Amino acid sequence: MSHYIDVIIPLPLERLFAYRVTAAEADFLEPGMRVAVPFGKSKIYTGIVHHIHQSPPLNYEVKDIELIVDELPTVTKDQLKFWEWIASYYVCSLGQVMRAALPKSLLLESETIILKNPDTEVNDDFLDDKQFLIMEALLHRPALKVKEVMDILDRKSVLPILKKMLEQEWIILQEEVYSTYKPKTVKYIFLNKRYKDEEQLKNLLDDMTRAPKQRDTVMSLFMLQTGNKLVTSKLLQDRAGVSRAIIKALIDKNIFIEEEQAIDRVLDEKEQGSELFELQPAQQEALNEIREQFAAGKTTLLHGVTSSGKTEIYVRLIQEQLELGNQVLYLLPEIALTTQLISRLKHYFKHQVLVYHSRYNLNERLEVWNHVIENKEPYVIVGARSAILLPFQNVKLIIVDEEHETSFKQFDPDPRYHARDAAVVLGHMKKADVLLGSATPSLESYYNTTLGKYGLVELKERYGKVLMPEIQIIDIKDKHKRKKMKGHFSDSLIEQMQEAFKNNNQVILFQNRRGYAPILECNTCGNAPQCPNCDVSLTFHQYKKQLRCHYCGYHTIVPPECPSCSSTSLDTKGFGTQQIEEEFKELFPDLKIARMDLDTTRGKNSIEKIIEQIDTGEVHCLVGTQMLTKGLDFRNVSLVGVLSADTMLNFPDFRAHERCFHLLTQVSGRAGRTAERGKVLIQSYNPEHQILQQVSTYDYGAMFKDQLEDRYQFKYPPYQRLIRLTFKNRDYNTTLQAGQWFVNALNQIEHGVEVLGPEFPAVTRVRNLYQVHVMVKMGKQHHPNTIKDYIRKVKRSFESIKGFNSVRCNVDVDCY
Repeated sequence: MSHYIDVIIPLPLERLFAYRVTAAEADFLEPGMRVAVPFGKSKIYTGIVHHIHQSPPLNYEVKDIELIVDELPTVTKDQLKFWEWIASYYVCSLGQVMRAALPKSLLLESETIILKNPDTEVNDDFLDDKQFLIMEALLHRPALKVKEVMDILDRKSVLPILKKMLEQEWIILQEEVYSTYKPKTVKYIFLNKRYKDEEQLKNLLDDMTRAPKQRDTVMSLFMLQTGNKLVTSKLLQDRAGVSRAIIKALIDKNIFIEEEQAIDRVLDEKEQGSELFELQPAQQEALNEIREQFAAGKTTLLHGVTSSGKTEIYVRLIQEQLELGNQVLYLLPEIALTTQLISRLKHYFKHQVLVYHSRYNLNERLEVWNHVIENKEPYVIVGARSAILLPFQNVKLIIVDEEHETSFKQFDPDPRYHARDAAVVLGHMKKADVLLGSATPSLESYYNTTLGKYGLVELKERYGKVLMPEIQIIDIKDKHKRKKMKGHFSDSLIEQMQEAFKNNNQVILFQNRRGYAPILECNTCGNAPQCPNCDVSLTFHQYKKQLRCHYCGYHTIVPPECPSCSSTSLDTKGFGTQQIEEEFKELFPDLKIARMDLDTTRGKNSIEKIIEQIDTGEVHCLVGTQMLTKGLDFRNVSLVGVLSADTMLNFPDFRAHERCFHLLTQVSGRAGRTAERGKVLIQSYNPEHQILQQVSTYDYGAMFKDQLEDRYQFKYPPYQRLIRLTFKNRDYNTTLQAGQWFVNALNQIEHGVEVLGPEFPAVTRVRNLYQVHVMVKMGKQHHPNTIKDYIRKVKRSFESIKGFNSVRCNVDVDCY
């Protein structure tokens, strides 16, 4: 009887695909193993075995697999169930979840390989220059990839040349499957075994009296190797004070032996962690309450004010689980946050801390994946949202820190999951405790505590009973009228900054816009340069003298004159972090400022460097965007200045006021985190705004009550669920027609939900694609799975319509 496997392929296709296997392969294979399978005419993909069966598919011809990649499953059975939940809840395919979850190194790649045809004799006289270069390269190398041919010919268009050579049968093509993973290796130096004998070693050193440097190097290696320590070439060079040439000479003489060994990229050497600090009474009480809620089987929200010592509570809970031999997942919204937290966790747990996020390279991420699935030792895994997709074996505690942050939501591409919500589901599947922590909880999480779905634990005082910072709202409309502004700094802010610097304290300045200015405008005709690919103005970046689009990355030099009227009178409107940095240097020329935004933190270690500059006092002031607000702990910051609160308040989004409260409260919490009370100055044209008043008094309860009333009135979460459908196409009318067709099709089904749109968003065109939104609102009386099934059904019909072939349709569940 034939045997088959159903395979998940990393493509946006809803179904699984069956492949034929032998009886022996069927016995060997398990769900979660990787197999290389043919797909389409010539491609080979890595698939994950979903299940093994004996039922042949009816509507297509079954192919055989190419090869079995794994000896043991790469994905656990529980993980496959979790993937299925994500695909079902967020209306996407299992293949898309697989592509998001697996490190690229585990997805074998299929690339076209060019080989010299062994059956054809090629006469050089018939070759043109480009063809000759390719054939010459194939004489010295067994095979070439297409991208290597591009490099050899120094041109992108090589396919026509290769096509002609194929027609002449001079070359042949082969699809080669290869893995991108390479273990990291280090070369270690050992003393030849024959010199382990003391007598032999003494004779060797006596013979080397005329080569003192070599003699010293041998002695240094002997000393370093006591205690069976592995010695690298660099360590030996540094200790002996010699060059690599001396070591090479000793290797050539067979006195030293050099061995290459694979090492772990992500684990430190095993050490004993430090003792934990004693908790303060309020923290101990909160910890006891959390344990009670966990015992009752509840997801728990820890609502603790900024600097209340939430991390110390997390550390206690982590320690308990590690001692029981369990895994712990610690999710953070921002990579910037991991830097400080990792050093704190490693202080306690040393080598048991693993880190997983996109700034780590592919090989580092693969090694974390392997450590988690092998489960040889309990680890705490610290990571951004993608860490939720790791193959946990026995995770028993999931911590979601700063749970209110929008960074936990994946907006593009699929799966558009929310890591906080997924963590709650994963915890339920794995019977793990889930703890959500925040100084400013999201409305949805706090609302769940009022319904009794989540447990609530509160920490109302700062660690060490330090007072909350004093918040002052500055009316900059009045300051401008009385000419008390210098650039974008009010006299009050400058005065407080001078006071802070005089007391050897540091200052944080917050402006939630990067670049120098959002608009460069002609004073004569009012023209502002636009992005050719998107419907937005280009942002002026001072340091590179560029205009840049923050949506698609397009950039151009700043024009010397207006392209519309040739006037040279060009001026900037609005301001970003670069302009604040420049104005600070004019106000305080002797002091140093650093900037933390997307432009300055692109490198792997760039965030660490900025944090180190602040911690060591090298920098007096830090200016930045919302990166600054996310739980960073700067001990010497006494003053926070918010340059303009109005842009956040006026953003066209139903969560704008809630998010403004979150951001301002969080950035305020960076001030006065030690003994001295901090100060916060918030500049605004509308100082009487209700949200600003609530921020100034730390009144989360009032904000929660007001926003909840608005949400109820206008049918927004947490009272209604939202699903947003986005249609994208190069043609304006086609995009609109696609949206309208979908709305009409949805409205033909008796579902009773509210379907709004189609509507163009504020930025209509991004990367030359017009986009239109359709919003589906579901009340508590509707079953979400039924509505999602309707949407899937309509989407399948939509994709079969010839006129909409080129239209992309994305489904975003809980699109906020």
